[in-house]
Amino acid sequence: MTYSHKNLFAEGRESVYDIIIMVEIEAVIRNEYGIHCRPSAVIIREISDYPGSITVISDDGECNPRSMLGLMSLGLACGTSVRIRVEGPDEEDTAASVKTLFERNFDFSRG
Repeated sequence: MTYSHKNLFAEGRESVYDIIIMVEIEAVIRNEYGIHCRPSAVIIREISDYPGSITVISDDGECNPRSMLGLMSLGLACGTSVRIRVEGPDEEDTAASVKTLFERNFDFSRG
């Protein structure tokens, strides 16, 4: 898991503590047919209530995973590695949950 920090002191604040402003985690697509319509629908449903920002980054681009068209446009085949970036409340737990979704072996076929 990668963290991005922001130094509050650099912004003129009195504290010199850093705060975590983003978490990034890597996932590998495990579903035999990749992330097609049905897995995309499950992912979208599971993350729809998260109030923060989630971004999926692959070699072919990046998207908001709340968009089925965005997810499918990345062409996420089995074995593809993606980075998941989360900004907002409970970043670590949310990143881990999203990683689990992308690494899930869905039991429905393509089509």
